[in-house]
Amino acid sequence: MKMLTRLGLLVAGLAVAAVAPAAAQAKLPAGVTPAMVEKGKTIFKGTGLCFACHGPEGKGAVGPNLTDGEWIHVKDGDYNGIVALVTKGVSATEAKTGKGPMPAKGGSQISDEDVKAVAAYVWSLSHS
Repeated sequence: MKMLTRLGLLVAGLAVAAVAPAAAQAKLPAGVTPAMVEKGKTIFKGTGLCFACHGPEGKGAVGPNLTDGEWIHVKDGDYNGIVALVTKGVSATEAKTGKGPMPAKGGSQISDEDVKAVAAYVWSLSHS
């Protein structure tokens, strides 16, 4: 009897584990996957050069803190707004932090798909 109970708990646990990733993904913006977030994290800390101004954890340095939920240039940290901001950059006249402008794509040569991944990661920093 104990064996059947343990087996039942194991099966129930596997069922919950199978549903958990789908539930976590449901909280992400439309079109964003956990894999995009992970890819964006790698780009943010590497070829995207984002870490140079926002720090390796996105907590700010020359650029603003991306983890605190206070959005300066994108209303409510909207994912599509982050994609647009990273793509276009922030001009010196648009900069609201007094910390200077941000070049398009942070001055890197990342692709448009990479921008979407970085935006997914940046979105996740303040929406977790």
